[in-house]
Amino acid sequence: MTPLDINRRTFLRNSSYSVGSAALAWMLTRDLQAATAGRGVIGGNFHYPPQAKRVIHLCMAGGPSHFETLDEKPELARLGGEPMPESFTKGQQLAQLQGKRNALKCLAPQFEFRESGECGRRMSTAFPEIASIADEIAVINSMHTEQINHDPAHTFMNTGSIIPGRPSMGSWLLYGLGADTDELPGFVVMTSSGGGQDQPIAARQWHSGFLPSKFQGVQFNSKGDPVHYVKSPPGVTRDDQAALLDTINGMNRLLGKRVNDAEIATRISQYEMAFKMQTSVPGLTDVSDEPQHVMDLYGAQPGDGSFASNCLLARRLAERGVRFIQLYHRGWDHHGGVKKGIETVSGHIDRATAALVKDLRDRGMLEDTLIIWGGEFGRTPMAQGSGRDHHIKAFSLWMAGAGIKGGTTYGATDALGYDVAKDPVSVHDLHATMLHQLGIDHERLTYKFQGLDFKLTGVEKARVVKEILA
Repeated sequence: MTPLDINRRTFLRNSSYSVGSAALAWMLTRDLQAATAGRGVIGGNFHYPPQAKRVIHLCMAGGPSHFETLDEKPELARLGGEPMPESFTKGQQLAQLQGKRNALKCLAPQFEFRESGECGRRMSTAFPEIASIADEIAVINSMHTEQINHDPAHTFMNTGSIIPGRPSMGSWLLYGLGADTDELPGFVVMTSSGGGQDQPIAARQWHSGFLPSKFQGVQFNSKGDPVHYVKSPPGVTRDDQAALLDTINGMNRLLGKRVNDAEIATRISQYEMAFKMQTSVPGLTDVSDEPQHVMDLYGAQPGDGSFASNCLLARRLAERGVRFIQLYHRGWDHHGGVKKGIETVSGHIDRATAALVKDLRDRGMLEDTLIIWGGEFGRTPMAQGSGRDHHIKAFSLWMAGAGIKGGTTYGATDALGYDVAKDPVSVHDLHATMLHQLGIDHERLTYKFQGLDFKLTGVEKARVVKEILA
């Protein structure tokens, strides 16, 4: 073997590395540099004047019934116990009620509706505290979705796709805008339960998909330490950890220069974030500085794992620059006993939901915090025993803050709340509207993967629901 052979072999080997590295660098360098700087790919060059700096998504997991929450249906009340008109259901997709068409009966709304706020919107008496913020919220009564079972419906609501493995909306947001803090993750998730059957929530609902993994959500525990191993082991000082971190990250930087792998940059940033969180997280969860009237407003008992405590932490996370905060409350899957189930779940979420809106408003933060409240689908107007089945053709949610026109109602369902009758709003429309309020054109927030320019709102036409914007 001659020196020339060795040089040729070395050249070819290094060239193969270089071609792959160059291609990867071409796709990722801009994104990684922007993300490392905490500015995201938008980099402050917003497509629209931003109204929102952050999003708090109050995800009512299980599928809240619009008939017992936000969409009053007097005709359904009149027909309670009567056969469901076949003209509504013939040829339609139903879940557990499939094959029972001859036995389908209307289930009357289980609660009265009353006028609320100066806007006079009629809202369910089951949620009196949410009714007290009627003038702050915009209700959409014409939502529809594509998936009739919980997990794929959550996947579609979170990622805009029925295919698992796509980036969640929180990850897209963090990719686009970057983090507004280097002491805490930019995307935080917390869960609670109570009020009915608890459907499991998979961690892939806040995954980054094909985006670099630094953009995925970080789940905080609702009880105990919010993050595992946030405390140093006995005998290990902070200086010891800092020295070890410097050594490990130094080695990772050397490797990163050689292979140009996006995940190495993620590893470095996550090690550094974990080190900072050992100081920032205890400060976050120590609510001893909260006045008693604020604790009473939420009905929070620190450390109890409740939705109320999570709402209080959500406000504290928002104050500290966390970009996307997602609170799941499981307990809305009322296939039976919908009246009792709604009463129970109201006790868990009603007071704290309204408290979060009021607290943000009183602190001057509601004007740049976008709040989204709703589930993955709705429920049927037909009875399933004493409950309601899953329903994808129509459901309700509301939004507040950050340029949303409070006191408004958009869209409408038919007389029995079975289908959208006016101004339909898709999940993609919801995502487009969310991004718009953050200053982002949903058509221009893209990421190239497998040769395609992917986006949160998919390939179908999505629109910003400008009718609910101030």
